[in-house]
Amino acid sequence: MQPLDGVKVLDLSRTLAGPFCTMMLGDMGADVIKVEQPGSGDESRRFTPPSWNDESCYYLSSNRNKRSITVDLKSTEGKAIIMKLVQDADILVENFRTGTMEKLGLGYEELKEVNPRLIFCSISGFGRTGPEKNRAGYDLLLQGFGGLMSITGEEGGPPVKAGMSIVDLTTGMFAVYGIMNGLFAAQKTGKGQFIDVSLLDGQITLLNHMATGYMATGKPAGKMGSAHPSLVPYQAFRAKDMDVILAVANDGLWKKCCMALEWNDLLADVRFEKNVDRVAHRVELVKLISDKLIFWESKDLFEILDSHGVPCGPIHTIDQILNHPHTKAREMMLPIQHPTIENLQVPGFPVKMGDTPQSVRYYPPLLGEHTDDVLSELGYSTEDIQQLKNKQII
Repeated sequence: MQPLDGVKVLDLSRTLAGPFCTMMLGDMGADVIKVEQPGSGDESRRFTPPSWNDESCYYLSSNRNKRSITVDLKSTEGKAIIMKLVQDADILVENFRTGTMEKLGLGYEELKEVNPRLIFCSISGFGRTGPEKNRAGYDLLLQGFGGLMSITGEEGGPPVKAGMSIVDLTTGMFAVYGIMNGLFAAQKTGKGQFIDVSLLDGQITLLNHMATGYMATGKPAGKMGSAHPSLVPYQAFRAKDMDVILAVANDGLWKKCCMALEWNDLLADVRFEKNVDRVAHRVELVKLISDKLIFWESKDLFEILDSHGVPCGPIHTIDQILNHPHTKAREMMLPIQHPTIENLQVPGFPVKMGDTPQSVRYYPPLLGEHTDDVLSELGYSTEDIQQLKNKQII
């Protein structure tokens, strides 16, 4: 048994935020039907390089546990298929531009008449209300618009984005949060609801203490590289052989750090006694620590700091972390049997469910792979399906 066994999800989304959301629902047992454009499908199928045996790695990473059907949403017959799917769907996820679903006759107001219990989750760049609602939203655009790039990178340096698609991925997570709450509410009320999730809102939420700090002081945070505005030392430093992280988050850890590394001079210096003092004298302290750590081999440094309970660690490359024993022990790279890719592996389940664990039931589907099966379940005959194919509706 899985938590979402029996829950049906109609996925009209593409690229990343929406598909990542629906994949997580599928991982928890939901029956996710991915609706794609005939002939082309989800744009992420063409986001290459890299590719794996002609399949986009971008697509493969966010589309397991789904069944793919192709439907022309602009056609009368295609809309009829969606309406039939909506009748017994629990959730619909879409990420078209504002107004598109309404123009297609598939907006929430129309669909809730067909299924009052439907949870309709709409993902967009700027939300479905407000002066910017009609703007297209992309991860890079929102990293800039949402403030993330203003605090990412080295002081005085050019704008730098986060290495992964952090806006899309976190928006997908927030969407799951909203959908699960919508399902819970529907159990109590018998009614579905419209859920408006935007990339921008998610980014503002993630500004967290930096947003609150600005409201308190009137001063926006800026770029600090790997450093932290409220904690010192809490950043990357250069050891003899590699860059390392030193995360001294409180005064107790500062004492342990100094004792472990025999920094008696720094421990006795009143300028660095309390964290507030260390923040005030950040430049001097960082230089002193840098001058000391440059003579340490990282292995020796980690060993002595770990033995004293001081948080520290390496800055791994992707290949290093994916091959790390702990990553393997946590089963965070997931092998999936696929018809055209041998030894397919994608990032696994980040939440470990003790009694109702996630599972892989479907590999990332080929385009339209399950169209015949799904339409048959809706009552379409073999002849009906062939006629739709002849008309290029599916």
